[in-house]
Amino acid sequence: MAPVTSEEFRHACGRFPTGVTVASVLDAEGAPHGLTVSSFTSVSLNPPLVLICLGHEVTTIGLFRAARYFGINVLAENQQGLSERFARKNGDRFNGLEWHPGATGVPLLPGVLAAIECAVVQRFISGDHDILVGEMVSARVAAGEPLIHFASRYRRLASG
Repeated sequence: MAPVTSEEFRHACGRFPTGVTVASVLDAEGAPHGLTVSSFTSVSLNPPLVLICLGHEVTTIGLFRAARYFGINVLAENQQGLSERFARKNGDRFNGLEWHPGATGVPLLPGVLAAIECAVVQRFISGDHDILVGEMVSARVAAGEPLIHFASRYRRLASG
């Protein structure tokens, strides 16, 4: 059997709809950094654990590797622009953007469906990604519909 190509892998995994998040950290000087992450999942209820997967090529990987805390901002359906902004390869993604520090100091965005703060409890390297496991230390939720990513496109929930 031939090995699965990167294209086949992406196409197959793209058939699984996901929510869209912005993961965030502070650097040593207190400046905010973040990136769009769709590889986010709950791990455990007790203790409350979540994980994110970050590609080794992302420009902020060193900041996430050094962080004691990280934030997860679950985007609402009207926040596609934020997802695109934080998916950019370069530049200050927070420049001119409103945000506030959570209790741990991590950058949290306004208008998100959930603003989650996590303490890093484990880090793994698997393939070309880092896996960060965080214990949820704070969570704020709001009403609304999520931004969805499916088959390389943004989607919205349909009633039914």
